[in-house]
Amino acid sequence: MSKTVHTEAVKHLFEAVLQLENVEECYQFFEDVCTINELLSLSQRFEVAKMLTENKTYLEIAEQTGASTATISRVNRSLNYGNDGYQMVFSRMEKNQ
Repeated sequence: MSKTVHTEAVKHLFEAVLQLENVEECYQFFEDVCTINELLSLSQRFEVAKMLTENKTYLEIAEQTGASTATISRVNRSLNYGNDGYQMVFSRMEKNQ
């Protein structure tokens, strides 16, 4: 059986996330859904992606975020060969600032 993220359960989770209206609601929801370590890992990857798009070096990123080079490499692979999700979000965030 092949793994896929496109399941009914994941769809329901994403639909729930789309109901959140502000950062405080995100805190409430994600603190219930995720462990502290899961949430910190997700936020770390997001910061790594942001820094990679700012052309920071692996060393700078590792020092500032505490991420391992393996994590930085995985995020970099997603930026280069993924579904452009990071770029979509960064572009929207930049437009909304």
